Parts: sequence; C-alpha cells; structure tokens
Amino acid sequence: MRDYGFSPERQDELWRRWRDGDSLGVIARGMGAELQHVRRFLRQTGGLRVPVRRRSCRHLNAVEREEISRGIAAGLSARAIGRLLERPASTISREIHRNGGRAAYRACEADTAAQLRARRPKQAKLASRPKLRALVEQCLDQRWSPEQISGWLRRTFPDPAMQVSHETIYLSLYDPRRRALDRKLSNRLRRGRPFRRPRKARKVTGQGRIQDMVSISQRPVEVEDRLVAGHWEGDLVMGSRPSAIATLVERTSRYVKLIALPEGIKSHQVRPHLTRSAMEIPTPLRLSVTWDRGREMAEHKNFTADTGMPVYFCRRRSPWQRGANENTNGLLRQYLPKSSDLRALAPADLDAIAAELNHRPRKMHGFRSADEVYADLCGQVDALIP
Repeated sequence: MRDYGFSPERQDELWRRWRDGDSLGVIARGMGAELQHVRRFLRQTGGLRVPVRRRSCRHLNAVEREEISRGIAAGLSARAIGRLLERPASTISREIHRNGGRAAYRACEADTAAQLRARRPKQAKLASRPKLRALVEQCLDQRWSPEQISGWLRRTFPDPAMQVSHETIYLSLYDPRRRALDRKLSNRLRRGRPFRRPRKARKVTGQGRIQDMVSISQRPVEVEDRLVAGHWEGDLVMGSRPSAIATLVERTSRYVKLIALPEGIKSHQVRPHLTRSAMEIPTPLRLSVTWDRGREMAEHKNFTADTGMPVYFCRRRSPWQRGANENTNGLLRQYLPKSSDLRALAPADLDAIAAELNHRPRKMHGFRSADEVYADLCGQVDALIP
C-alpha cells in the first residue's frame, strides 16, 4: 500500500481528521498536503484503517512460551507451570496440546503458529460461499442497498449459511484485505463512493451555503398570477464544465435575456455580468428575481443593492417553482448542447439566440411573440413615467 508521502505520524493525523468528520479539502489544507494525495490514500484503503497488530496481554507471549518449554523439560505439571506464570492451568494445558503435546512442544514454533491463527480478517463469509456471493453481487448490480439485500436474504433463506449482514457487505466492498466482492460494484450503491465515510457526522463548516437567503415563500403574492410585469426568474445553463451562461426570463411575457460568463461560474464572477444585464431593464420592470439555490448567487445581497431587485430562492429540489425559466432552458438546448463550450460564444451570439427565441410565436400569448408582449409592457411603463 502506497503512503503517498505521508509518514506514520502524518497518517495518524490524517485518520484522526477523517474520523472527526473533516472533508477531504479541510484535511488537505490542514496538513499542507495535495488534495489528490489525500483522496488516493483513502481510496486505496476503502476509507477503512487497517488496525496496527498488537498482542493482547491476555494472550501468552514468546517469553512465557519459553518458560512453558523449560517447565516441560523440567517435568513440571501444567498446574505448576501456571503458578510460575500466574496463568490458569487450563491455559497452559491447552497451549501444550495445541502445539503437539509435551513431546513436540517448541516455544518458537508455538509462538509463530499463534500469530498466524490470530491474523485478521479471517476468510470472509462471502469469499467462502460462492453461491451467496453470486446472489449478493447480482442484487448489488440491480442497485439494491446492502440493507435491502440482507433483509431479503433473511426472508428468502432460513439457512443462516445463506444470510449475511449489511455491514459485512459494506466491509466486503470497501475493505481491500477481504477481496470478497468486486470493488467496482460500489459504483452501484446509492452514493457510488469509492471509499467509505466515517460513521461520525461531517463537521458543518458553512462552506457552500448561501447566507441570508430569502425563501420564495416570502415573495409577494402578486408574482404568482403573472399579471404584474417585472418579476424575473434566473438560472445557469451549463455547457462542458466549467462553461455556462446565465438566463433571465420575465414571468409575464417570457422574454429571455442571455448573459455570457467568460470568467467562470463563481459568485464573484457571475454577479458583475448579471448586474450589468439587469441594469439594462427599465427600472419599473426591475421588481424581483427568483433563483435556484445555486452558489453562483451567493452575492445576492450585493446584487440587490446594485439593482434594487430582491432575490428569492426556490425550495430544495423544486425547480418547478421557476417554471418559465426551466422551460426556456429546455428550449435553449436546441442551440446550446451540454457538450458545447459556452465560453466560445460572444455576447453577440447569445443576443442572436435570444432574439430567435423572443421572436417565436407563443400559444400562451395568442401566438404573439415574447418580443411583442415585452414591448407592450415597456410601452405601458413609458406611459406611466411623467
């Protein structure tokens, strides 16, 4: 097993941090190590530390076995040898009989045999029962969880030899010493992780969370019926990573604006371009934006301060709450396949695509285009301005 540059002391620290629930990035930064080295080290172990072998004080050691050998040579009984070693007579008797009896007992050979017997893990149950192993692998390939497999085996086979616990299945997948199941089957588990996470919950660092989010439940009721113009929905459309563009869709007219993101998709890279595009919208039509929970909008408070548009965030796993935007993003896939590098598109290219979409007749508008409806909305806004 490769150490990837981690000394025994640094390995102890790595495992301690891993058990404490630190993420890979936190471990790498805290130890001043390469993230890929931390990941590869844990991957080869399956996320399971091989315990250091230590002889228990309850077991006989090499020195005691030498004393047993000398006692046998002196003709002492097992009880007498036990008194000398402060061990039960039964322990001495079993030790002698286990290693060939009084005539064949040799301390060195007995100690070596004891270490071999103590080796762990023993042959895994799944490795010694081909039929059971084949059933488990078949169920894993069908994306059953280990708990589902274990429960199904208990219900189907009353013979304990055809039953196995879910923990044994996990260990057989991840523990490299067992070699009982094909480790590639871990990809069929729900999370598909290449190594096992510690049982202790991961520490909450706050990284990746959007601070001070305003839920969509606090959005004005007038937004729901789409009768008041100026409420927008937004999201990113991803190409080949990390390329993307931002989209803004006006809820009443379905008018779409496409925003190039040449620098990237981090919040500090997205906000300036999104702000610039929002400021092109007439002020009375800058009422609000409803966004997904993507981290690209982490600077939403700055965006609101610059544009006057409060940002409301959808609930988790509820993209339908920005239905107009989701539908528009689907239409954009005709022009922007997921495999394309969107950084190669100039703002003029995106404007041409948006113009095509906005010029399409829409059934919801009586086959008027989004351009026409948006122009009417802008005209109404101009009429209200003295």
